[in-house]
Amino acid sequence: MHRRLSLLALIVVVATLAACGSSQKHYALRGRVLAKSTDEITVSHEEIPGFMPAMTMPYQVKDPAVFEKVQPGDSITANLIVNEKNVYWLDHLIVTASAGPESVSATTAEDLEPGAQIPDVALIDQDGKTIHLSEFKGKAVLITFIYTRCPFPTFCPLISNEFASVERELKNTPGDYKRTHLVSISLDPSYDTPPVMRKYGLAYLHDDPAGFAHWSFVSTSPADLGKLAAAFNLTYFKKDNQITHSLRTVLLATDGTVAKMWAGNEWRKQEVLISMRLAASTP
Repeated sequence: MHRRLSLLALIVVVATLAACGSSQKHYALRGRVLAKSTDEITVSHEEIPGFMPAMTMPYQVKDPAVFEKVQPGDSITANLIVNEKNVYWLDHLIVTASAGPESVSATTAEDLEPGAQIPDVALIDQDGKTIHLSEFKGKAVLITFIYTRCPFPTFCPLISNEFASVERELKNTPGDYKRTHLVSISLDPSYDTPPVMRKYGLAYLHDDPAGFAHWSFVSTSPADLGKLAAAFNLTYFKKDNQITHSLRTVLLATDGTVAKMWAGNEWRKQEVLISMRLAASTP
């Protein structure tokens, strides 16, 4: 929803420019690459004065050689071009700082296949208790990755709000609630200690700690986080107390294997609920 609103905002701006008799407009863009697909990159960029506020947007890159080179985590400058037909792209893209040694994890963004195994690493929950995903076998488990200091409203806060909505819906059906579980895994284990995760979780549980029985907020060691990131095809980079990351929401079947995966932030609650209920009812 937020990404679509961002796209709509950009379309409105370029339409206004076109109506004023503009043809091709050029704007200086500076930001960081969050993700890369087969034909575009997602960039979290600074405000472009006189054109658009700071936001996260997908862009195509004009030069194929440059597109091949640029990677998630790279800081970039580029020329944002918008033509009279409301088509926009990046040209003259320059990588000003590569992810390099500050890369925490860099994996190829590919879909997880149903039946894939997930590493059963030790997780520390909001109460300081060590748990494992294997403890939830027999339940459909919805997993995502967040970090409590995430400043981008269309990333962690949006996903956590959607999880909170899923939590409330499942709670309305005791049978479904009993056969499901939610897990939010921190990408910032050095900062997101159990007390921090507990405070963060309570904000989405309306200060009701009873909700932790159904929704776990966990962290793990950096090494084990890397294992999970590789298994979930998740990309994340840490720099200046911020983490640039892709988005992965994964549903585990009752046998602990992958049932379904959603990339990005455009999945819808009803689709997830249907998938969870179906997985929970399948032995």
